[in-house]
Amino acid sequence: MSDNIYQFSATKNDGSEQSLKEYENKVCLIVNTASKCGFTPQYEGLQKIYEQYKQHGFEVLAFPCDQFGHQEPGTDEDIAQFCSLNFNTQFPLFKKIDVNGENTHPLYQYLKSHAKGVLGSQGIKWNFTKFLVNRRGEVIKRYAPTAKPESIVADIKQQLG
Repeated sequence: MSDNIYQFSATKNDGSEQSLKEYENKVCLIVNTASKCGFTPQYEGLQKIYEQYKQHGFEVLAFPCDQFGHQEPGTDEDIAQFCSLNFNTQFPLFKKIDVNGENTHPLYQYLKSHAKGVLGSQGIKWNFTKFLVNRRGEVIKRYAPTAKPESIVADIKQQLG
């Protein structure tokens, strides 16, 4: 099996299953999101860079998670409505998942093992941790929740070529 994100699939917010192989040859930013977090306004920045670079082969993949301060309490339907109404998000939104613990989604187990956090830790510390994935599906870099989407545009552009 190849060592990239294409070996995984995830359930989209609408309940349909999606193979990440559909993002082959695209640069992806994978983010665990939450609707009631201090970093929630980053949805706006994510949407802006998505619009700016989508035509060049860039995708934002949002994975809502309720493991940090119960900041994503809603249903998948609530989350989709919140993102659409407040930030007019157009990028793929997936079903709420766990990013830490025994029920960690397999994609997140992979991401965490390929791009460790501060001091080599694997655990996700908070909402809006971001992973940049190149066109071959390989994890390039991990960004802290405090890293605004605009601040990583140079890295995105470098991967887009």
